[in-house]
Amino acid sequence: MAKFVNIHTHRPTGNAIEPTSAGIHPWHVGEGPAAVALPDIDGADAIGETGLDFACDSDRARQAEAFEWQLRLAEQTDKPVVIHCVRAFEPVMEELSRHSLRAVIFHGFIGSPEQAARALERGYYLSFGERTFASPKTVEAMKRTPLRQMFLETDDAPVGIGEIYGKAAALLGIGVEELREAIFGNYEKVFGKR
Repeated sequence: MAKFVNIHTHRPTGNAIEPTSAGIHPWHVGEGPAAVALPDIDGADAIGETGLDFACDSDRARQAEAFEWQLRLAEQTDKPVVIHCVRAFEPVMEELSRHSLRAVIFHGFIGSPEQAARALERGYYLSFGERTFASPKTVEAMKRTPLRQMFLETDDAPVGIGEIYGKAAALLGIGVEELREAIFGNYEKVFGKR
């Protein structure tokens, strides 16, 4: 039986596979060069969460600079990228198109089915969490996401990853074990030994 994969959590439990990431969040771009502010990435499984958030007060030019710098770092280190994207889908997709990345995971995806389709066409992964279930458009996006490009997460929600899998499996009309096996396969593909 495959373990649960919690692709992005701020509340690690050790009860699931919980990849680590290091990066500069768009909310915390600060001042000065991005390279100076970047946390130690040596032990991290992925770069992130990084991206653009046009709903927060952080300077957009600084966000873009930090995002681009981290994508270059992900290319150099061959690490997957965990994307934070809020009200900035087009600029995020445009910047991603300029890079050759091992894997791109849109964490906490809450976009439309049309946005999901565009990201999936490029081979990106979409990760869904607790907020998914409150949004009909995001539930529809999840239903249209192939299992081979799906992850699930708890992010900062005070729920267990098993509960997220249970809700997602019910919406998808499949068993929890089938979902767990598929997502574990995605984890092995993205984070497996090279």
